[in-house]
Amino acid sequence: MPPTHPHPQSDPTTAVRRFNRFYTRQIGLLEEGLLDSPFTLSEVRLLYEIGHQAGITATGLREILALDAGYLSRLLRGLRRQGLVTARAPAADRRQRQLTLTERGRRAFAFLDARSTEEVGAMLARLSSTERRDLVAAMYGIEDLLGRAPGGAAVPAADVLLRHPVPGDLGWVVKRHGELYAAEYGWDAEFEGLVAGIVGRFVAELDARVERCWIAELRGEPAGSVFLVKESPSVAKLRLLLVEPWARGHGIGSRLVDECLRFARAAGYAKVVLWTNDGLHAARRIYEKAGFRLVEETPHHSFGHDLVGQHWARDL
Repeated sequence: MPPTHPHPQSDPTTAVRRFNRFYTRQIGLLEEGLLDSPFTLSEVRLLYEIGHQAGITATGLREILALDAGYLSRLLRGLRRQGLVTARAPAADRRQRQLTLTERGRRAFAFLDARSTEEVGAMLARLSSTERRDLVAAMYGIEDLLGRAPGGAAVPAADVLLRHPVPGDLGWVVKRHGELYAAEYGWDAEFEGLVAGIVGRFVAELDARVERCWIAELRGEPAGSVFLVKESPSVAKLRLLLVEPWARGHGIGSRLVDECLRFARAAGYAKVVLWTNDGLHAARRIYEKAGFRLVEETPHHSFGHDLVGQHWARDL
């Protein structure tokens, strides 16, 4: 029986066009009225942007949506004729008209926003929690790759927030360590148990003056973690550095390690140490970049595999 999807090595242009056809059907872009409304996709996008950025100008809309000036002008005239959008010229600059939704426009936008949320929710309801996470990760990957600047540098999609954990975050740290290391390295449940023990001791023995946990947040979602715990009065230990696969490439790992070092200096430590394994190459690059040096290697059998444990250190 032939495969459902094209092989990854097949023509990328064909694959992208195939995905575009699939997704436009999936979200109803080919229907005469988008979201069971009388509006076209372009009109809905305009209502969305004006609704979220009251006072935006036609120039601003053209930059965001990459629309032809003449086509945009016709769309805006149509929305104004329907009483959905109003335009006024501020006293400071009569050449630019600021756009806002009228009361009727706000009602139309609220209906469209609710319908969109309802339809996406129905689509996601067919998936398991793991499938939803995989879908979102794949979408972020597409967004990041296609959003790269011509020179190849990733265009920042959003600011990274480093924050203290809130209820539920520490359970997430244990769960995601178990899931990711099983998926990426084949490690068994022994590793998840180790992580659970580290997190449990952190909560039970926390000295907030010299110990800390940070959760990295990207696009409003937990994207990474790191812990700094007391090894001795002069030595801190960096533990449980994690970055979600969908969030990699944003410098989150380096941000977390740098924050640990900054806090360790302020807390009066003279050195930061860590333990890792030789196969974790991405983490090793982050540690090397932050100034850590490898001081010892020890073979061991853990988590269902023969591994080489590594002790790293950095003077402050």
